[in-house]
Amino acid sequence: MKTRALTAAEVIALPAMPTAQDAFAALGISGDLGYQLIRDDEFPIEVIKLGARALRVRRSDVLNFLGLAEESGVVPEVQSGVPTAQNEEAAGVQPAASVEQSTPTAKQEIGTRS
Repeated sequence: MKTRALTAAEVIALPAMPTAQDAFAALGISGDLGYQLIRDDEFPIEVIKLGARALRVRRSDVLNFLGLAEESGVVPEVQSGVPTAQNEEAAGVQPAASVEQSTPTAKQEIGTRS
C-alpha cells in the first residue's frame, strides 16, 4: 500500500513529535522502506523509541532534513526543471531567479594575499 506524500504545509503543521509513519509520509517513502531503514540504522532522521513499539521523530529534524523553515512558516520555492518556454501555460507562475552564493573553502584564509 502506497502512502501519500505530505505537502510542505502539512509537514510544517506536524506535531512537535510526529510518528515514524508521519516522517515516512513527509519523506515520500513507504512504511516498509522506512522501517527497514530504521532497523538498518540508516534512517536519515534520528528516531526516538518510546516504550517497546512507539517510534517518534522531532519535527524540527524532519524540517531541517527537507530544508523547510519551521518558525517563519516560509516554504522555500521549488524550481521546476522544465524550461520557461514550456511552462508558459501555467498562468500566474513566475520562474524563480537563480541565486549563486560564494562560500569560503578551507583553503581560503582571511588576510592572505593571492
